[in-house]
Amino acid sequence: MAMMGLAQHKKNVLHILLLLFCMSIIILLLLVPETKHSLTTFRQNNNYVPPFTFLIKVLTFNRLHSLSRCLRSLSSAEYGVSGDRGRVHLHVYIDHFSLDQNDTTVEDSLRSTKEILDFVDKFEWRFGEKLVHYRTGNAGLQGQWLEAWWPSSDHEFAFVVEDDLEVSPLYFGFLERVIRDYYYDASSFNPSIYGASLQRPWLVPGENGNKLLVDPKTNIFLYQLVGTWGQLLFPKPWKEFRLWYDEHKSKDKKPYLSGLVTDEWYRALEERIWTPWFIKFVHSRGYFNIYTNFPNESALSVSHRDAGVNYRETVGPDSQLLNQSFTGSDFLKLQPLTNLKWYDYCFGEVVTGRVVRSLNELGTILPSVQRDKTIVLVSLFDADEMFIRNLLCHFERINTRNHIFIGPRSEFLYDLSRRGHPVIDADMFIKSDSVKEALSSAYVVMKCLELGYSTWVFSSNALLVDEDILLLDSIRSGYDFYIGESSGVLIVLSSPVSRKLWRNELMPSIVSSATKNPSPEHGLDFIQLVKELLEQKGKKVKTVETMSIAENTNAESVNQWLEDDKPVVYWSPEVGSNIIQTKLAELNLWLIDDDLSCKAVICHSL
Repeated sequence: MAMMGLAQHKKNVLHILLLLFCMSIIILLLLVPETKHSLTTFRQNNNYVPPFTFLIKVLTFNRLHSLSRCLRSLSSAEYGVSGDRGRVHLHVYIDHFSLDQNDTTVEDSLRSTKEILDFVDKFEWRFGEKLVHYRTGNAGLQGQWLEAWWPSSDHEFAFVVEDDLEVSPLYFGFLERVIRDYYYDASSFNPSIYGASLQRPWLVPGENGNKLLVDPKTNIFLYQLVGTWGQLLFPKPWKEFRLWYDEHKSKDKKPYLSGLVTDEWYRALEERIWTPWFIKFVHSRGYFNIYTNFPNESALSVSHRDAGVNYRETVGPDSQLLNQSFTGSDFLKLQPLTNLKWYDYCFGEVVTGRVVRSLNELGTILPSVQRDKTIVLVSLFDADEMFIRNLLCHFERINTRNHIFIGPRSEFLYDLSRRGHPVIDADMFIKSDSVKEALSSAYVVMKCLELGYSTWVFSSNALLVDEDILLLDSIRSGYDFYIGESSGVLIVLSSPVSRKLWRNELMPSIVSSATKNPSPEHGLDFIQLVKELLEQKGKKVKTVETMSIAENTNAESVNQWLEDDKPVVYWSPEVGSNIIQTKLAELNLWLIDDDLSCKAVICHSL
C-alpha cells in the first residue's frame, strides 16, 4: 500500500509540474507580443508619452574654449519636467591626440588634454548623469560620431553636438516636442524620419552646394540631408545605419553617390569625415530629417566653425542664436506631419503617400501626376524589383516625373509610395477576383482618356532610356495607338476617336476576356491583349520600335539602335534576370548599386 501511495504521490507531482510548465508557456506567449509591440501600443494612445531617455553626446578633441562655451550653453537650457526627472544625461567624448608627433608637440597635446579633462571633471550637470569617455587612441571625427551611441532601447534618443556648437535655451523644448509629436503620436509617426536637425538649413548638395532657399512662411519641413550642427537621432534608424555601415565597410565598399558635392568631399577627405556614409544610407532607404526655418537666418543651434577638421581657420558663427525673447515661440506647437513639405537632395518636393484604391481617387491624383497631359503607367505585375528600381533611375536621368505604378498590394508597392512615387493598389482598385492586371490597367487608360490625357503603358520587362518618345509631336502621325514590337510598350493618344473606341468597344472586350479566363496559367498580358483586340477590330496600329536584349546583344548594336532613335529596351520574361542584369550593365544601362538605389543623384532645373 505504501508503494502504491508513493507512486500516486509522484504521479500527482508530475501532473502539477506539467500544469505549471504549461501555464509558464502561456504567460510567456502573452508577454512576448506585449513586449514586441510596446512601442506600437504607446503610439496608439496620443495622450500618453512613456518616460524616455535623452542623451546629449558632446564630441570634443583639443578645443577647450569651444568645449566650455558648448557645455555652458547646454547647461543654461530649459529642461522642464523631463530634466527634473533626471532623464537628460550628458556624455562627453574626448578624442585622443595622434602619437605620431615630435616630443614638443606631444607635450603640448598632453597639456591641452589635461586642461580639458580637468574642466570636464569639474563641470556640474544637474539634469541627469554625467559620463566622460577619454579615448586611448585617435578615433577622428568619423570614429567619434559612429562610436558615440548604440541605442539601448526604442525609448532612448541621442542629441549629438560637436564642441564648437552653441545651443539656444529653447532647444530642448523643441526637441522634446518633436519626440512627443512625431515619434510617440501614432497620427504623426512616420518610419521614414530619422531625427531632427537644429542648424540653419543652408546647403543643397545636389546642386554643387548651392545655398538652400526656403519659403519664409515655412517654419518646419523635412529634408533628406543630415545636419551635423546639432542633430537629434532616433534609435531604430541609427541602429539600421550602423549595421549597414558595418556591412559595407567590411566589404570595402565606398559611399560614392555621384552628383552630390558631398561625394566630392569624400573623395578628397575619405575616412576623415562620416557624413557621406550616412548620406548614402539615407538615399538608399529614402529617409528624411526634420528641419526648422526661422527669420533672419536664426537657429536653435549655431556652429562657430572653429578651426579643426572642417575648417583650417576659425570662420565664425553660421547663424544667429534664438533666445527666450524670440517672439515666435508658437513654434513649439508643431503642425501635423501631413501638413509639412518633404524635400530630396536636390531640394525638390517629394509628395509621399499617394495610393490609389478607387476610380474616384484615381481621378483626383492623375491631374497632379500628368505632365503635358501625359501619364506613364508602369505595371508591377510579376515584376522583379531590381528592374523597377533601375527603371526609376532612368526616369530620374531623363527627368520623367509623370509616372504612376500599378500592381498587387506588396511591401514594395507601398515603399514606392513612401518614397514619393504614386501607386495604384490593384487589389483594392479592382474588387473582382478576375485578372487584375488587364482590368485595372484598362480602367486607368479609360480614366486618362476621360481627363484628356495620353497614356504610355510599360511592362516590367521594358526600359525607357530616351525621353523623346514622350513628346507627342515626335510620334503623332495619324495614329491613336502605338505598340512595341515585342509588346513591351503601349501608347494610347488622347483623341475623341480613341476615347470613344476605348469606352464602347475595347473596355467591354477586355472585361469579357478577363471574365472568360479569370485565372490563366501564365497571366493575361494587357498590352498583348489590346494589340489582338485592335487587330480584330481592324484598327490602325503604329509600331514603336524597341530593342530586344538577349545574350548576344553587344555595344555595337546598341549604338546603332540609339542612332535609329529606338527609345525602348525590351526583354523576354523567359530570359534569366541575371543575364539581363549583366547585359544592361555591359551596355551602361544598369544604374543601380547593390542596395538597389541609384548610383547618382541628378538634379534638373525647373
